[in-house]
Amino acid sequence: METKIIEAAHGPDGGNWGKFLLGRPDTEWSRLSEVDTASRRPLLAQRGWSPGHLWACDLETGEGVYVHPGGSARADLGRHQVWVCPLFEPFLEWLYRQDLADLQALPDVVYLPGAPFAQYGYRRGGPAAGLRGQARALPGRHGTTRIVRPAPPGARRLTAARALAAGRRKPA
Repeated sequence: METKIIEAAHGPDGGNWGKFLLGRPDTEWSRLSEVDTASRRPLLAQRGWSPGHLWACDLETGEGVYVHPGGSARADLGRHQVWVCPLFEPFLEWLYRQDLADLQALPDVVYLPGAPFAQYGYRRGGPAAGLRGQARALPGRHGTTRIVRPAPPGARRLTAARALAAGRRKPA
């Protein structure tokens, strides 16, 4: 794996300090699975990864994500529940604008003066985070929208058997 460590800060005089490890598989692309011997496709390709993906790891927290630079850093991070420093998202936004053909050509330090300052890192919400404690609109059948509200504490889920017993559902 080709790797590069890049530090990020608001500026040379202070602010947050991020330490990131970027990784791009190189010889690993040709590795076949030792378990799925029927497939002749390399293991990483089977899993949906491409040479355009990068591993971005926050060295402070030890957590990271595979990203495909060029899109939205916020959207990419929104798919994962990863604990990161305050500069992780601004760093990815900066990274997505760079030529990534050669990771070693990237600078060792980048300054992100416009990035918001925060005292502590945080865990990204991930896709399920929005369902905790608030009503959410989810796609329903036939293009309709259904509103899902969280159950009150201690509430029991209404199963088909309980619905039949309570007379709220007719047998099939």
